[in-house]
Amino acid sequence: MSVQKPSIPKGTRDFSPEIMAKRNYIFDTIKDVFKLYGFQSIETPAMENLSTLLGKYGEEGDKLLFKVLNSGDFLSEINTNDWQERNLAKLSTQICEKGLRYDLTVPFARYVVQHRNEIQFPFKRYQIQPVWRADRPQKGRYREFYQCDVDVIGSNSLLNEVELVQIIGNVFARLGLNTVTKINNRKILSGIAEIIGQKDKIIDITVAIDKLDKIGLEAVNNELKEKGLPQNAIEQLQPIINLKGSNYEKLNQLQEVLQPSEIGMKGIDEVRTIFEYLENFELQTEVELDLTLARGLNYYTGAIFEVKAKDYAIGSICGGGRYDDLTGIFGLKDVSGVGISFGADRIFDVMTALEKFPLSAQATTQILLVNFGKKEELYLLPLLKKLRESGISAEIYPESDKMKKQLTYADKKSIPYVAIAGENEINEQKISLKNMQTGEQKLLTFEELINEL
Repeated sequence: MSVQKPSIPKGTRDFSPEIMAKRNYIFDTIKDVFKLYGFQSIETPAMENLSTLLGKYGEEGDKLLFKVLNSGDFLSEINTNDWQERNLAKLSTQICEKGLRYDLTVPFARYVVQHRNEIQFPFKRYQIQPVWRADRPQKGRYREFYQCDVDVIGSNSLLNEVELVQIIGNVFARLGLNTVTKINNRKILSGIAEIIGQKDKIIDITVAIDKLDKIGLEAVNNELKEKGLPQNAIEQLQPIINLKGSNYEKLNQLQEVLQPSEIGMKGIDEVRTIFEYLENFELQTEVELDLTLARGLNYYTGAIFEVKAKDYAIGSICGGGRYDDLTGIFGLKDVSGVGISFGADRIFDVMTALEKFPLSAQATTQILLVNFGKKEELYLLPLLKKLRESGISAEIYPESDKMKKQLTYADKKSIPYVAIAGENEINEQKISLKNMQTGEQKLLTFEELINEL
């Protein structure tokens, strides 16, 4: 019988203790900032009903949903004609009632509607959980990855957008990353579609121009042509999506173009208000108006955000926007929300490439007690207890072994200190503390050692 070689699905990963320590450093940093701004944590199931997920992410997003087969004899429900015609779209809805969540925002909207009588509006929540997308795996793009979402729902105030930009700056400053936060507004994009006479093509336009950074202007124009936009409309788009100048200069130029569009002018007013508020803060991220930013998801209706690392090319590491009636699809009308999502996996890749993780994020144990035998074990166990009671992460090597082997163990685990107790230390009721980085060694009492750490 052949031995099966173990493997995992493409686009998923195992995480070693060293990597988990770094990932937890990212999660803890993000959580600390979220809490600082008054957000509360919730969790939702990995699986949602497909009826909850389908139709919320656009046609392209629906194709990337992982569907879960029904239990039991799921083939008994299949329509014979659909089977013979190989109608996959219909077949999948007959044999699959559930799917893995694509993001955290739609499940959050479902949560709000389902628990509306239990929560206080405006509701400020954060959520850090994995999501799944049936995408082609590539650099910075995985099929299973974590999102760190923060949303305010039940408030129309633009102060929420301002606060989200502050959160972005705060998080990335703590992580040591230089970022640019790109801002646009879906109302501006709707106004542009209206001005060029293609109001009904707003989704096609936004999906296409959102790819500008990835595929270039010529390919975007070709896609717009394929979607049925006439050549004169495509030509009218060019100067708009290529506007130059400062944020306010771009807004002023845009205001002249969009004057006849009521929705376009409202979008300009909203963006201008956000920029005016942001001037009152010492921002820790660069802020830029980017008219090519569209965020492909259909549910955005107002401000949209995307954050990129300035020192490493990997695509967006955070993004989001305002959605005016996402809960309406679940029966709760006219409840506006706004939120952003931090891409923990991409942030990890950027921080690894730029070597931004501090040593404290790599060490899981602060001190290792070297074991020379039973007598030394009995001497060290009370110290081990005191160290842990003082909040110091500590462990004792489980067997009496060669000193070199124990120090190698400490080195491999990035443990910064080792404590050594031989006959001399025991006689003096002290301990030798060795710094693994510098090699410096000190003879200390138990209390002095704890204070030192």
